[in-house]
Amino acid sequence: MKLTAAKPVIHDGCDLVDVEMGRYIEIGQGSRVAYTLFGDYSYCDRLCDIANAEIGKFANIASFVRIGATDHPLDRASLHHFMYRSADYWEDVAQDADWFAKRRARRARIGHDTWIGHNAQIKPEVEIGHGAVVASGAVVTKSVAPYTIVAGVPAKPIRRRQPEEIAERLVALAWWDWDHAALRHALDDFRTLPAEAFLGKYET
Repeated sequence: MKLTAAKPVIHDGCDLVDVEMGRYIEIGQGSRVAYTLFGDYSYCDRLCDIANAEIGKFANIASFVRIGATDHPLDRASLHHFMYRSADYWEDVAQDADWFAKRRARRARIGHDTWIGHNAQIKPEVEIGHGAVVASGAVVTKSVAPYTIVAGVPAKPIRRRQPEEIAERLVALAWWDWDHAALRHALDDFRTLPAEAFLGKYET
């Protein structure tokens, strides 16, 4: 399989609703994605459930990840979706469009060059900073700073992926905005150079 700029790779059994995709995108088998933007070069592995999300470029999303899990009304007499999926139960009433609009407005945002581990969950209105890592099985209820690794339930920082000064320089370099040819030209350096040496070569 070869990824291309022209057409995303969508594996069997996916359910996609109102999804905008950039270049070199792959959606893993059996994934369900709705009302979501996928930035260039990002992918999700099999059986992901992603809704109401903005995924940056070069995001690495492992299998069984859930992003932007939809919620239920906690302040009402019932939690059940008969209140907003009402047309599924009665002929004389419409779905609650206001409720669905409210849920879709609660966006989860995943930064560039991130890694979301197997079976992790990212709650609505959470932002995962550029370069951050979410460990397998984590449940992220609060936003994560750039280049920080979080783990646990609820997720908490365990260490930085890069020192703060290096992280700031990587964000400023914004290599994720380079064109395809520039990425290919720098490929050997991506493969072999530590982050600081890479910055020293490519910062202007």
